[in-house]
Amino acid sequence: MGRKKKEDSESEEPKQRKVSAGPIREKARTMERLIATVGKVIQKHGYPGLTVANIGKESGLDRKLIYTYFGSLDNLVETYVLQKDFWKSGAKDIIEKIFQNPDDFGKHDINTLLQAQFNTLLKDKALQKIIHWELGEKNKMLRKISDRREEMGEHLFQILDKDFENTDVDLRAILALQIGGIYYLSLHAKSNGSTFCGIDINEPEGKDRISNAIEKLINYSYDLADIDK
Repeated sequence: MGRKKKEDSESEEPKQRKVSAGPIREKARTMERLIATVGKVIQKHGYPGLTVANIGKESGLDRKLIYTYFGSLDNLVETYVLQKDFWKSGAKDIIEKIFQNPDDFGKHDINTLLQAQFNTLLKDKALQKIIHWELGEKNKMLRKISDRREEMGEHLFQILDKDFENTDVDLRAILALQIGGIYYLSLHAKSNGSTFCGIDINEPEGKDRISNAIEKLINYSYDLADIDK
């Protein structure tokens, strides 16, 4: 009898865990649904359409859940924007590997980062919208995210500065032009649709030309500084 009771109690334990895990999973699903809805509302209504009413309607959820799980609409929108930000989210795995082996950080890693950024910007319509928003409106939340992005970038540059400090190559300025160019070319191609300098990056050939130029400029910078890394 004692053994049977013990076996019965052990068999009930998984059920108890499932019951407690259910609400947690439901909360996570609801939060993910609300976050995803921010993107849908931006696509459908633009930035002015980011209201509690629109998010509630689009998600099919009670608008009160926005405050229950995020505290405010601004916190919900900030969570979404952070998830879409390439340098805070899309490049996270690459950057973590760089920080784990900072001495190996070189032109290959820089090229990997910039190529990933270029590909992401060309494909992600929601991210394009966010960048347009960031450029076209003075917004405290967007500025805070931009400042966080710069803080992370500064950690990377501090690693690179050690290699270039005794050279005439201003790698920060070179990368600023490259990253800025990637932003503009991607937004121009997807918003305007026309060519830039006669190059159409909406076509595979044009995109490959820009990708090759990105890599060659990075390699040229390292060659000019006589750095084999």
